Amino acid sequence: MYDYCVIGGGIVGVATAHRLLDRHPGASLVLVEKAAEPGTHQTGHNSGVIHSGIYYEPGSLKARLCVAGAEWTKKFAAAHDIPFRECGKLLVATDAAEHARMLALYERSVTNGVEVELLDAAELRRREPRITGVGALFVAATGIIDYGKVTRALAQRVRDAGGQIVLGAEVTGISETDTEVIVSGPAGQWRARNLVVCAGLQADRMARIAGLEVDFRIVPFRGEYYQLPSHRKDLVSTLIYPIPDPELPFLGVHLSPTIDGELTVGPNAVLGLAREGYRKGSVNLRDAREILGFPGFHKVARANVRTGLEEMRNSLFKRGYLAECRRYCPELTVSDLLPREAGIRAQAVLRDGTLVHDFLIERTPRSVHVLNAPSPAATSALPIADHIVANLDD
Repeated sequence: MYDYCVIGGGIVGVATAHRLLDRHPGASLVLVEKAAEPGTHQTGHNSGVIHSGIYYEPGSLKARLCVAGAEWTKKFAAAHDIPFRECGKLLVATDAAEHARMLALYERSVTNGVEVELLDAAELRRREPRITGVGALFVAATGIIDYGKVTRALAQRVRDAGGQIVLGAEVTGISETDTEVIVSGPAGQWRARNLVVCAGLQADRMARIAGLEVDFRIVPFRGEYYQLPSHRKDLVSTLIYPIPDPELPFLGVHLSPTIDGELTVGPNAVLGLAREGYRKGSVNLRDAREILGFPGFHKVARANVRTGLEEMRNSLFKRGYLAECRRYCPELTVSDLLPREAGIRAQAVLRDGTLVHDFLIERTPRSVHVLNAPSPAATSALPIADHIVANLDD
C-alpha cells in the first residue's frame, strides 16, 4: 500500500506529488496519468504566461496563490535551468468604457499587492510604437515560460525522491474506505492511505467515480491561437492584452511572445465538443451529450448568446478574429494569422448556470479533489500543491 496516490499528471498533479514527498521524506507515492507523458493537456497547450495576479477577486484563492506562484515559478525555473523571461505585460484600453474598467482593475491590483504602472496614450505609444490605445496598465512582473518543461522537471524531482509515475494508465474506479482508497483501471490497481485527484478536463468524472455528489460539469472551451510569421516576431516587446470583461472568465485575444521566440495571437473561447480534441471540428459523442444535456450549460448559453455567436464567427472567419487584434494593433493583416494548435480550458459550470471563477477544491476523509483549476493554475501550481497538502495533513 502506498502512503499517497495522485491521479493526474498535469502541472498541478505533479507539483502536488513533489510537494508531498518534500514534506514527507521517505513516504511512498504513486502518480497515475492516462497520457503517455506528463503535462499533455492543459499544461502543454497554454500561452506560457507567468501571471502576476492582477485580475482576481481580492481574497480569492486565485488572488492569494497566483502572486506566490509567480515568484515560485521563477525561482524553480532559475534553479533548474529552465528558460524564462520577465517581458512584462501591457493591458490596453481602446475606448472610454475600457478605460473605466482599466481604472477599476488598477484599484484591484493595488488590493492584490501587484505592482502596476498606469500609462497614458502617449506613454503607451512610446513603449510600444505599434500598439494603439487611450491608456494602459503595465505589469512588469509578468513573464513567459514553457510549463511543459516545468512539469517535466517536477516529474524528475518526484522520481528522484522515490515516487513512482505510471503513464498510459486510465482510471476507471475509485473506492474509499475508512482505512484506504483503491484506485483501479485497465492498467492495474493502486491502494493508498490518501488520494489527491488533479484530473483537469476529467475532474467532474473522477469526482463522480469516487462517489462525490457534484452539481457541476466541466465544459471545455477551445482556445484557438494563430502564430505570426517570422518577419513579425519583433512587432512588440511585451505581452499585449485587452482590458478583460469582468463578467467573463476569459482574458480576450492577446499578443504573446513565447519563450521559444515566436509571437502568437489568441486565444478566443469557443465551446468544445471534445474535452481532449485539439483539432478544429473535433467531436466526442460522450462529451457532447454530457455538455448539451446539462441544464447549467443551457443557462450559460442563453445568458451569453451574443458573446457566443461572436466567438463562433471569429472561429469560422479569420477577419472577425483579426478585428479583435486590430483594436490595439491596427497594422495586422489576415495573411499574418498562421495556424497554431489550439488549447482547451476546463471550465466548471454549476447546475444553475454559474461559471466557477475561483479554484474549487473539496475533500473527503481520505481524498482531496481539485475540481476547478483554470488559469492561472500553471503559475499557481506550487501554492495550490501546498494548499492541497495542508488539507491532507489537517
